[in-house]
Amino acid sequence: MTDFFDVLCRTAQKTVATGYYSTFPSCSSSAKASLSLSESIEANTHIPLIAEVKVASPTMGAWRARVEVATVAKHMEAGGAAGISVVTEPRFFKGSPRLLESIRSRVDVPVLMKDFVVSTCQIEAARDAGANAVLLIQTLFDRDYATCQVEEMIKFAHANGLQVLLETHTVAEFERAIASDSDLVGINNRDLRTLNVDLRTTKEILASVSPKEHLTISESGVKTPADARFLQQCGADALLVGSALMQARNVRREVQRLVMAA
Repeated sequence: MTDFFDVLCRTAQKTVATGYYSTFPSCSSSAKASLSLSESIEANTHIPLIAEVKVASPTMGAWRARVEVATVAKHMEAGGAAGISVVTEPRFFKGSPRLLESIRSRVDVPVLMKDFVVSTCQIEAARDAGANAVLLIQTLFDRDYATCQVEEMIKFAHANGLQVLLETHTVAEFERAIASDSDLVGINNRDLRTLNVDLRTTKEILASVSPKEHLTISESGVKTPADARFLQQCGADALLVGSALMQARNVRREVQRLVMAA
């Protein structure tokens, strides 16, 4: 069986090699550069939700026309999202740093750039597009797809004013992540090798390992308020939700349903 995560990482390396991430001008939204994703999560009085904008998905195809996306993000913010995640991977998710820049100019909550980061040039692109945080994937570094080690990439992100959400998929990865200098640690309920989703991934990891002082974000698979409550009861500090929101007819209302689930 093909390991789809390897396909994603090799594609990211090829995209970086073309100079793609160096072709976008700096964002002018410098006034929002100091927004903190972790502080926004901690200040939330309900279920903290990072609402994800993605134009397309490898499993479900395209969802919305690109021209609608900034408006969708605004609806997410209005629904109570603590932050907005923007998928910028161009080949399979049809995203771009320019998409993030467009959303950054429309919302006043922290923005996370979500991509398959293999090079520091992608960190620079996140900074220039106006992101406040960037997602790194522990597995990607463990498989030597990146140009440097994960701690070096975290340090580089911090030097460029970005917080880091370090994503994990197993107990072993989670243990390494909470020993790192990342600002937040993610648990992805989607197996990136197969794209299958199981919410019990968060439960099993948090039952085995204490996140200590790290905020823990449960990612992928949330469809209902019951899912949100389940993950919160498992110990997740916040949720990252994308597909369910991008498919919703009323995005603002769907965000509100999940935020108010507890």
